[in-house]
Amino acid sequence: MNEKRLKEILASVSSGQLSVEKALSKLKYLSYEDLSYAHVDHHRTIRKGYPEVIYGEGKMIPHIIGIMQAMKKQGSQIMVTRLNSEKADKVMLTFPDAVYHKDARLLVCNQGDIPDLGRGTILVLSAGTSDIPVAQEAYLTAKYMGNRVESIFDVGVAGIHRLLGYRDKINSATVLIVVAGMEGALPTVVAGLVSKPVIAVPTSVGYGLSLNGLAALLGMLNSCASNVAVVNIDNGFGAGYMASVINRKE
Repeated sequence: MNEKRLKEILASVSSGQLSVEKALSKLKYLSYEDLSYAHVDHHRTIRKGYPEVIYGEGKMIPHIIGIMQAMKKQGSQIMVTRLNSEKADKVMLTFPDAVYHKDARLLVCNQGDIPDLGRGTILVLSAGTSDIPVAQEAYLTAKYMGNRVESIFDVGVAGIHRLLGYRDKINSATVLIVVAGMEGALPTVVAGLVSKPVIAVPTSVGYGLSLNGLAALLGMLNSCASNVAVVNIDNGFGAGYMASVINRKE
């Protein structure tokens, strides 16, 4: 349930096109819906501007489908993160109109056009090609949350001239998401070039003592650039969501 849909229901009651009883049935689960295995937060769109997002990893397929069905009845946009291909194939038997992005492990089921909610452009950069799956998760999250999003991949510090070739695009972005593994240096370099917020995403890409992304995480947390904020390892979704909040028009 979003604000637009709520206003439509109230307007229909006011004009006499919808009875109070029917409106009540539509608003019955406005707060949340108890499915026994999940309490679906239908109110979240009105409260926060975007509906609840389903974390797919670890969830049973019937539970994912049940939550999606409850959300679809309320007219919500549906996003499922960390969903592997096997689960996605089975979910899409019930939701054939859903779109699955294998590289980002993200499934989306939109109901209607996505409104343009951003005041500028979000730019997603990845240090290496191996960082692209996490970068794509960030990119698609921001896109489906109603933002104009662009991307530049494989511009890490091992060949810094590649990054500098995109100075105009970097400078024109409102928010930047920078995804890097190894030593995680790229966000600091990018942040040193711009006055805009930079959201750093460490990835679990790297040799030996990269410690599955811990080295990159610590490097980003210790950035000497003051306009860097850091999300957790491989958390492309969190970066895309936060960038959307920063970029929002209102």
